[in-house]
Amino acid sequence: MRRRQFIKLLGGVGLWPLSATAQQPQRVRQVGVLMSYLESETEAQDWVRVFVQELEARGWRDGTNLKLHYRWRGAHPEVLRANAAELAGLGLDAMLAGATPAAVALKRATQSVPVVFANVADPVGQSLVASLKEPGGNMTGFGAFEFSIAGKWVQGLKELVPSARQFGIIVNPETAPFYRKFLPFIEEASQQAGIVPHLIPIENVDQIVNTIEQLAKQTQGVVVFPGAQFTTNKDLIVRTIARIGIPAMYSYTFWVTAGGLISYGFEPNDMFRRAAGYIDVILKGTRVQELPVQHPTQFQLAINLKTAGALGITVPDTLLARADQVIE
Repeated sequence: MRRRQFIKLLGGVGLWPLSATAQQPQRVRQVGVLMSYLESETEAQDWVRVFVQELEARGWRDGTNLKLHYRWRGAHPEVLRANAAELAGLGLDAMLAGATPAAVALKRATQSVPVVFANVADPVGQSLVASLKEPGGNMTGFGAFEFSIAGKWVQGLKELVPSARQFGIIVNPETAPFYRKFLPFIEEASQQAGIVPHLIPIENVDQIVNTIEQLAKQTQGVVVFPGAQFTTNKDLIVRTIARIGIPAMYSYTFWVTAGGLISYGFEPNDMFRRAAGYIDVILKGTRVQELPVQHPTQFQLAINLKTAGALGITVPDTLLARADQVIE
């Protein structure tokens, strides 16, 4: 072989290692999931499942190009805060905050890791974001209720119990940063409906049964405000209300499928699906500040006819006609 040809051949051989190393394996992205609920809760597991399924539909698979780190509420609030701090220290690429307590905990834990929240009430009022259009900071996501919906809760329950004169309104003080913004609409709707509302706080699970029993002695209906602690104790609340035999309005369809009488609110599954879309584009390079906070656009009215029958309530045809889901 001539010297010139040999040198040319060596040059060609030298190119192969460079070409091979140019295609590095894709970096596995690290995403945290902090939920404001107990790990044993069926609904919370469903929401996480929807979130993961949407990520998979967008090409992200846990154990392949993605590693998901799950943390849950625990029995006490300090567990949630500790889990938030732990996730913040893992050097993650992004995090999902499931509901308000998780979002607040992550806001305190990190100012740098991108956080997408789902099912969070009043993110501006709670200082999670600067504004809906331009969130700023490291958080964005999907807000929960428009506060005017509280008037619909009173109106819907009044339609079922037209003779009612007093309603109990149960709230969890853990949601104090936002639940008070529902109250002007509760007051306005109550005045129009001829209802006297009684606002009663429930701070822990030990107070649930006694509080509802006391309300039943002086009111003809109960509105259960949204809140992670109430969701965690959903079965206890529904059982207690059924045993006492008092009509109740809830904020999510899953309360009605669990035996509650009536609910009006948005579909959380859709919110967690959309949150996965935000995580996807963040992992692909979009800055969290470029993603506006969005609110639900579709709401569902659900009625449980079996529960209505047990309470001796005849559901008006006008209300049935507006229902998106009727459980028989």
